[in-house]
Amino acid sequence: MIRLAIEPLLKKNNRSKYWLCQQMNMTSRNLNRIIRGETTSISFKYIEEFCKHLNCQPGELIEIVSNNKKIQI
Repeated sequence: MIRLAIEPLLKKNNRSKYWLCQQMNMTSRNLNRIIRGETTSISFKYIEEFCKHLNCQPGELIEIVSNNKKIQI
């Protein structure tokens, strides 16, 4: 399963989910769905925006989770 490492990156940057929602003009419901992996797709636009606001590269944002083990791409 592919997961976005949004919460660890927020913590690393001392930011909140509320702050990220405000920056990206996104509802907290949608952000939480993305964090919990309840979405089936995400556009490159959002990946770019997450990276911009979380000061990271896509490889730091995207993780593959297999058998409760985290593999960073």
